[in-house]
Amino acid sequence: MTFEAFSKPNLPEEIVRKLLLLIEEKKLHPGARLPSERELATQLQVSRPSLREALRALSIMKVVEIRQGAGTFITGLEPDLLVEHLDFVFALSDATYLDLLESRQIVEGGLCALAALRITDEELARLDACIQRLVESMDDSARFFQADLDLHECIAESARNMTLGRFMASIRRLGRASRQRTTDLPGIKKQVIADHQAIVEALHARDPEAARAAMLQHLQNIENRLRGSITREDQHTASAEET
Repeated sequence: MTFEAFSKPNLPEEIVRKLLLLIEEKKLHPGARLPSERELATQLQVSRPSLREALRALSIMKVVEIRQGAGTFITGLEPDLLVEHLDFVFALSDATYLDLLESRQIVEGGLCALAALRITDEELARLDACIQRLVESMDDSARFFQADLDLHECIAESARNMTLGRFMASIRRLGRASRQRTTDLPGIKKQVIADHQAIVEALHARDPEAARAAMLQHLQNIENRLRGSITREDQHTASAEET
């Protein structure tokens, strides 16, 4: 394929936007090899240093992979890879965690309702095992964290909805970041276990509305505890500044 030249040369941001648009329009596909740096710079009518800077940015974003001696390729564009670099954003502001919890309420409530209708006995057994692991790992944050992730992933798989599953996959990596922030909040582990038990009980009953409500209540409880933690931290900071 040919690449149109820019009216504003030497702008790496414009190059990034153009390549992302070509991917969005399905004109560039996962695994596709881009033209050589010289050829691509000529087609876009931009300098090679500007092109190189744009490709580096896309590489950080996991959109392209630069292979020495082989060329530059579009990655597989897996959701987990594409959001990987956003972990840093979550480290900067607690407000982003609250946004994520809101997003999870929208997606996971529906997934949980569907799971209640479609879950298998084997998947229910997996969820029971996750609950047991949570109970046994109260003093092991890393193990508790993994059991929490596994439980939510099992529910998403049980819903058997490819579109919602993709939405969930796109925020799963960010969910890891948010759990790292909330796992050790005071009282959170007991709350998580109680919430998860309610969710799993509703799934055992194959009651979609009860399952949805239990999931939404769980995420609301997490949000409330996070907001309380933020308030306490702000009060502590204000008190320290006064002294």
